[in-house]
Amino acid sequence: MRDFLKGAPLSALAAGALAGLLLAPTVAGADEGMWTFNNFPSAKVKQAYGFSPDPKWLERVQLASVRLARGCSGAFVSASGLIQTNHHCARACIQQVSSADHNHIKDGFYAVDLKDEAKCPDMEVNQLVQITDVTQRVNAATAGKEGDAFSAAQKEVQAAIQKECTGGADDIRCDVVELYHGGAYNLYKYHRYQDVRLVFAPEEDIAFFGGDPDNFEFPRYDLDVSYVRVYDKDGKPLNTKATYFPYASRDANEGDLVFTSGNPGRTERLDTVAELEYDRDHTLPDRLLYLTELRGILLQFTAQGEENARTARTKLFSIENSYKALYGQFQTLVDPALLNAKRKEEAELKAIIAADPALTQQYGDPWAAIAKSVEHYAVVSKRYEVLEAGRSFTSQSDLFTFARNLVRAASERTLPDGKRLREYTDANFPFIRQRLLSNSPVYPELERVLIRAQLVYLQRQLGPDDPLVRKVFGSRSAEQIADELVKGSTLGDPAERKRLLEGGEAAIAASADPLIKFAKLIDADALAARRDVEANVAAVQQKNAGYIAQAMFKVHGTSIYPDATFSPRVSYGTVKGYEQNGQHVAPFTTMGGTFERATGAFPFALPDSWLKAKDAINPSQKFDMVSTNDIIGGNSGSPVINKDAEVVGLIFDGNIQSLGGDFGYDGSVNRAVWVSVGALKEALAKVYHANRLSKELGAH
Repeated sequence: MRDFLKGAPLSALAAGALAGLLLAPTVAGADEGMWTFNNFPSAKVKQAYGFSPDPKWLERVQLASVRLARGCSGAFVSASGLIQTNHHCARACIQQVSSADHNHIKDGFYAVDLKDEAKCPDMEVNQLVQITDVTQRVNAATAGKEGDAFSAAQKEVQAAIQKECTGGADDIRCDVVELYHGGAYNLYKYHRYQDVRLVFAPEEDIAFFGGDPDNFEFPRYDLDVSYVRVYDKDGKPLNTKATYFPYASRDANEGDLVFTSGNPGRTERLDTVAELEYDRDHTLPDRLLYLTELRGILLQFTAQGEENARTARTKLFSIENSYKALYGQFQTLVDPALLNAKRKEEAELKAIIAADPALTQQYGDPWAAIAKSVEHYAVVSKRYEVLEAGRSFTSQSDLFTFARNLVRAASERTLPDGKRLREYTDANFPFIRQRLLSNSPVYPELERVLIRAQLVYLQRQLGPDDPLVRKVFGSRSAEQIADELVKGSTLGDPAERKRLLEGGEAAIAASADPLIKFAKLIDADALAARRDVEANVAAVQQKNAGYIAQAMFKVHGTSIYPDATFSPRVSYGTVKGYEQNGQHVAPFTTMGGTFERATGAFPFALPDSWLKAKDAINPSQKFDMVSTNDIIGGNSGSPVINKDAEVVGLIFDGNIQSLGGDFGYDGSVNRAVWVSVGALKEALAKVYHANRLSKELGAH
């Protein structure tokens, strides 16, 4: 149920053969696991496949892999800072560099020359360069503390560790990563790159061919790729000669061993029954209803004109994608098999603790403590969600997000680093600052619709008699308030945001901007809800989940892998088909099959570039492929590599059977879906005639 702390994208596995899945995290089965670079099961891989990734191989893979801070993965694929990722991962940038006259989402983008590469206003790329165990230091700081004291001590020590790590450098990012739900803490040190430029993106009609009906399905026929480039401080392409994955000379074949390196979002495979039941009964149904309503509002908005459709398309894409992923997770949790297996797992571990007086003395009953925190969250969740978390104004409105960040930055940045909210610490603030100062476009009509929808939702969730709701609404309607907020605000202007940011508390106090005033109006309630959850839910769950993890360590050692945390991980698997509805699903599709599947009507309409290139394309060239690699959302954009650390593919999805991957892994049907390297080469050369890019990739 730690979903209330999540921010990364969602994905991954439906109910299938789940009878033993929840025992999987304790003793991982073949091909299962999202492994950290400093605890990769090389011996296990060698035993299964005859190849043992050594420390030098793992270091190379770590340095060639990157994280996109907004929620995706990627990899360096040339000596000049070129990054391969998904179209949907670079979608915000593609949208931002578009205009009413140049719709690059629809028509694609290609920089013929280096000078034509377009700056992504707020894209950040992180490259992991060092991992350090800081468990003892964090545990020493929080020992003997509960609730508010635990939360404050943990925040303070983590901020101190991160600040020491960055040394005040904006181009270094440091994160204290909680592993095993508090059983261990590692410090991840990254190079931070914020000069990122768009090089290539295909048309949406081929990047998302099949649209929502084909999303999380296989067979697939998608060229879900984009290329961006990192530039150094001198404005030159970054030198990555020693840290990139070359393109393989051939595609992977069925049965081949392949690896993925990426940043899976957040899984809940080690969650307790109480947490999973809350997800099933409350979190997922509430979020599905919320997304359904937003989808309807945006569909109505897009139907009102071509420009509305253009400006809202990325938001609509995100909502539809999230809905399908969450629905798959819900379907997994309502199947009794998963929770029955989890109950069995909990009973076994409880019995181990109960049989050892020392363990009982040390850990008590962490499951009961977590269950009590879930009960508390049930009472406060509505207020927290609508004011601060996943269903708040910041989840939809760019303008409100600017306002909140400006208001909070003004106050938080006056506090000692260890006392601030985590996103405003010295180590983390450069990401927020980049977004505040970026020249990304703001669409007032879309903002008005989204803010109005959030106001209606606020009123419905908290009730018209709630003191905050009455203070917000007074005698006005949601429509009137949204109009006043958007029409009267100047926060769409980067220069104004810069003035307010640099002016600090005095500038915010003097501001007459209605969105600044609105953010201040609701901030005390939002922060109170957040602090309540941090002290009485998050802190309790982190501490007691840590106890459970430590008990598991005593039984299983380090043979277990931690839940995903949107931090770098490695998985391994093989190219392999599967059975669905009594039929065998082959592990790859062909480019020729794309034209057979095309109908000429959305979402199965091919762009003109593909129709014109049909005769030039090799129809038997492998297009999309599947493998047994264990991935979830956040892995989008991950490279698929062979044992020689060469790119053989690009992860962009999981199959429908993978939509419960938050909770477990079933190797018989769980599949990662990716574009083959041969299809990438074929499309660049024969469809797009992207000669400069093909040459750089060695794809000629």
